Amino acid sequence: MNVQPYLMFNGRTEEAIAFYTAAIGARLNTLMRFKDAPDPPPPGMMPEDWGDKVMHSSFTVGDAELLASDGCQSDGAAFAGISLALTVASPEEAETTFAALKEGGQVTMPLAPTFFSPRFGTLTDRFGVSWLIVASAT
Repeated sequence: MNVQPYLMFNGRTEEAIAFYTAAIGARLNTLMRFKDAPDPPPPGMMPEDWGDKVMHSSFTVGDAELLASDGCQSDGAAFAGISLALTVASPEEAETTFAALKEGGQVTMPLAPTFFSPRFGTLTDRFGVSWLIVASAT
């Protein structure tokens, strides 16, 4: 069994993957557009001008594969109730990663030492995704 996050970016998937590639070294694995699907979606399921939008994609961050789509709506993404935890090897890497992900986003807990990590902080990135950045305590 394997549980994977499937993020819905409501029209901004390519932009999000490009951001994560630059910010945290994400690697694109797969990208399929709605217009390339073997069967068209049912009428009214998505906006008519979404043929070039991303139906399905996967990208890798470290050893984790995340899935993403533009979904079938053009309204804003709502990532309430979920955060992605990103554990890095050192406090320095935590500082760099945190700085990259917070660009255009909002810090919810500044990166600082805690009893469980030499650096821990939380933020919501420019796409509305909540992140927990944790430096390994080893």
